[in-house]
Amino acid sequence: MDMLGMYPTFYVPGIGTAWVMGIIGVIHVVASHTSVGASFLFALLETKAYREDKPQLMDFIKKYGMFLLVFSYIIGSITGPGIWYAITVASPRGVGGLIHNFVWVWAAEWVYFTVEVIGVYALVYLIGKVDAKTHLKLTWSFALASWATMLLIVGILSFMMWPGNEAWYQTGSTNDAFYNLNFFAHLGTRTGSMVAMAAVVGLMVASRLKDMALRRSVVKFLAPIGLVGGLFAVMMFLYYLQTLPNNAVVMLNTHLLPVYARGMVAVFVTATLYLVFAWWKPHRLYTSLTVAMFAFISIVGVWPEERMRESMRKPYVAGQYIYGNQVIARDVPGKGIVGEVDKIAEHGLLKLHPFVPDRLRVINDSNRLEVGRLLTKVACANCHSLEPGTPLRNIPDKFHGATDEDLIAAFMQGPLKHGTQPYMPRIDLPDEEVRAIAHFLATVNSGKDVDHLIAEQQKLATKVAAK
Repeated sequence: MDMLGMYPTFYVPGIGTAWVMGIIGVIHVVASHTSVGASFLFALLETKAYREDKPQLMDFIKKYGMFLLVFSYIIGSITGPGIWYAITVASPRGVGGLIHNFVWVWAAEWVYFTVEVIGVYALVYLIGKVDAKTHLKLTWSFALASWATMLLIVGILSFMMWPGNEAWYQTGSTNDAFYNLNFFAHLGTRTGSMVAMAAVVGLMVASRLKDMALRRSVVKFLAPIGLVGGLFAVMMFLYYLQTLPNNAVVMLNTHLLPVYARGMVAVFVTATLYLVFAWWKPHRLYTSLTVAMFAFISIVGVWPEERMRESMRKPYVAGQYIYGNQVIARDVPGKGIVGEVDKIAEHGLLKLHPFVPDRLRVINDSNRLEVGRLLTKVACANCHSLEPGTPLRNIPDKFHGATDEDLIAAFMQGPLKHGTQPYMPRIDLPDEEVRAIAHFLATVNSGKDVDHLIAEQQKLATKVAAK
């Protein structure tokens, strides 16, 4: 029997798989958004310096540029590959699907990124060493290259939510994938956000300026730009919400907004008041206040926003054709891709998954618990953690600590089997595999030490085999 093109399952006990990607991703977003937004602030500020003959503004640009080199480009250069490593082991088929769709888009993004990295170094170290007009052209080139990297990545991220129509499934065209339904709304949201974040970071740098006249001039310039960027981001986010698929809307209204809505409103109101205060009283802009506001916006604003965006596309990881558990959910004729749900329902994961140990392919009393744990990891661990009380949508708590195997199996053979919950993948397994998963979850919920029980069963099975 042909095996599915599956990969080994990556799982981090306690926090789950998705939190690894999420933590790295949020740090990267804060760093990268700051760099892209700052590139345009540099360009606008240097244009002002050039036209109004205010070379002292270049002192701030150099200080902010040095901060970017450490904060955005070192941290960003570490977390960028970190994201690649994390998503490759956690969601290899999802990454493979994106690469097959966007290989040349990513190639172009890396060209722009190279220009961006060289540009920021040249921008900082050539201040005062080349004529003002040449440096201004360099700064605008840096800004446009920075925004181009974000534009290209946003097209890919938007496709991960959904293509938005049936065209891509039939054609497999990169254009149909890239220019998807929520591409422009997503691009506008991130563009406004990056400008606002860059203004907040810029105020942090400006608060360290000793020249009060220069500080006043810079803050008066940055604060209104941050306000406009924040307002634009909110307007585009409201538009973005209108471009979401049904499963994302259900997830948003049911699980996400009840948790994060108040925090996000608080971030918008607080950031707005902060920027207005800075504009009004630039001499009262103390470093401690600016650092606190940056931390508040990053933790209470960026983290929930990124988690919401990642969670909303569930149960899919890309294009609404690859489930989070790596199973192909539907046919994609344009790519020659065939759905796998029905095949798994007929034969089971134990027979089709290439990385199931041979001793676990047939379920018996001595391995049922171990098989249940393995199947739960394969089917569920990309979105859920398996330990009670852990932060990432842990399965034991989702079942409210149920120890009734029949109850757990009934849920799996009902809503999950038929795909009636829009934010959950359709998991249709043979009855014996369902029973193994139910046995494992019931054992976990009973408070027993699963690892110890499996070890004892393996020892017993070894003794029996030796006899």
